[in-house]
Amino acid sequence: MQQLDWIILSVTLLSIVIYGVYKTKGSRNVEEYILGNKQTNWFTVGISVMATQASAITFLSTPGQAYHDGMGFVQFYFGLPIAMVVISLTFIPIYHKLKVYTAYEYLEQRFDLKTRSLASILFLIQRGLGTGLTIYAPSIVLSTLLGWNLTMLNVIIGILVIVYTFSGGTKAVNVTQKQQMFVIMSGMLITFFLILSLLPNDMTLSNAMHIAGANEKMNVVDFSFDPETRYTIWSGIAGGFFLSLAYFGTDQSQVGRYLSGKSDRESQMGLIMNGFLKVPMQFFILLIGVLVFVFFQFNEVPLNFNPVNKAIIEKSAYANDYHKLEDQLKALTEEKKEYNLLYIDHLNQNYDNPILRNRLTALSGKERDLRDQAKELIAKADPKAETNDKDYVFLYFILNYLPKGLIGLLLAVILSAAMSSSASGLNALASTTAIDIYKRNLKEEKSDKHYVMATRYFTLLWGVIAILFACVGTLFENLIQLVNIVGSIFYGTVLGIFLVGFYIKHIKATAIFYSAVISQLLIFYIYYLDVVSFLWLNFIGALLTIVIAWLIQRTQPKESPEELQLVHENEI
Repeated sequence: MQQLDWIILSVTLLSIVIYGVYKTKGSRNVEEYILGNKQTNWFTVGISVMATQASAITFLSTPGQAYHDGMGFVQFYFGLPIAMVVISLTFIPIYHKLKVYTAYEYLEQRFDLKTRSLASILFLIQRGLGTGLTIYAPSIVLSTLLGWNLTMLNVIIGILVIVYTFSGGTKAVNVTQKQQMFVIMSGMLITFFLILSLLPNDMTLSNAMHIAGANEKMNVVDFSFDPETRYTIWSGIAGGFFLSLAYFGTDQSQVGRYLSGKSDRESQMGLIMNGFLKVPMQFFILLIGVLVFVFFQFNEVPLNFNPVNKAIIEKSAYANDYHKLEDQLKALTEEKKEYNLLYIDHLNQNYDNPILRNRLTALSGKERDLRDQAKELIAKADPKAETNDKDYVFLYFILNYLPKGLIGLLLAVILSAAMSSSASGLNALASTTAIDIYKRNLKEEKSDKHYVMATRYFTLLWGVIAILFACVGTLFENLIQLVNIVGSIFYGTVLGIFLVGFYIKHIKATAIFYSAVISQLLIFYIYYLDVVSFLWLNFIGALLTIVIAWLIQRTQPKESPEELQLVHENEI
């Protein structure tokens, strides 16, 4: 990295932290610290919701996902807009009417303390793990490609996040996320146009999309019913809907964003804004990955983008075999370049040559075979090596082909995204621990100032835990790929609890509590069997929780008219 890149990176990150602390210091009460005094407008709510979900992994992995597998990953988000409508119409009015600080407070009013505690603990487990992952994922990739110290990166990201989240709570998170999203989207837009400028001179965006299509990268929708196919329109709409419903409707890192809205309407408008913009945003990020793929049809490309794997091979007995594959890939790249240039000439004459198109598809298949053979050699050289290099594709392109100054901006994009999602996670973990665990179990009521300080200290505690987890992340394999899987394992059960609470009034506390415990254990077992794509775990978990609760409730003695009247008075 050049000095200019360091300056841009440092100034961008430090200005976000300083601005967040300056604008939000001195919270006087719990409502101001946890809910931002409920003064957040709809636009800030929408930006904050988007920024919370858009972790660094989004900007590291998604372009690489598109490079290898094409645009099909966008189906993952097809259920999200529907979930935004359901949450806006059902969840938000109930949360605002009850004046809750966290989503889980509702569960005690609807069911009982043990159900509230169970949901809170499930959230703390998965979000605590998820926050550590959002710090670790960019750190491991940046440290690998730039040679930076991994532990140092984990600590720096963690401390930057802790500083302003500790100081200003929810308001600090909301304020800084607007700056972070500006940096993120500016960086991605600049990158998009820069990639176009780096393509051959006579090549239009339309031509680039034709080349991508010839290489099977533009297959946006898959109507397959195969349950083992990870991304289809069915898993996107059904599984994606339940994942989004659970994440945005019951995960405090997101619920806390719109609970700070000025009113029901402001919160609802913020979520609907997210529903309108999220799919196009993901499509755009995937499109950048596809353009990187097109760029490498005309430029030399590594056999595996992870430099650690290259180092492993060079020290092994398989180095010569690997070098032969590299020579084959180099020759193949030259051949692809010739055919692509010829294909562009025909496209410029308004002729989509099917023979050339089929030839490009065949060459793309040959390249995949070479990469698969390379992965096999890497696995032989080191069985513990992570051969999946999707997370390294975009950063490899940034570091090797972007001009100085822009590299610093793109690294700021990645670290800003890490800080944004981590800050929401820490804020939610602290709020849930303080309100649902600490305050609820205190024997005597304390002052508002006491709970503000308690929430601040829980922010610090969870920040340290997240940093420590990130620092021991190297003990786990395939950690970066776990982010969405972790949520899918836990979200279904929690969503089932809330759906029963909102819609099935005759199911009571005992039935839902034991149902949730049984459902969560079954989801662990189903995931262990690996019989369905992880996206379906959300749907299965929610369905199991509802059905088992209904069955258990049927075995319970019927309540007296007096008990039913009391329950009715306590429900919404």
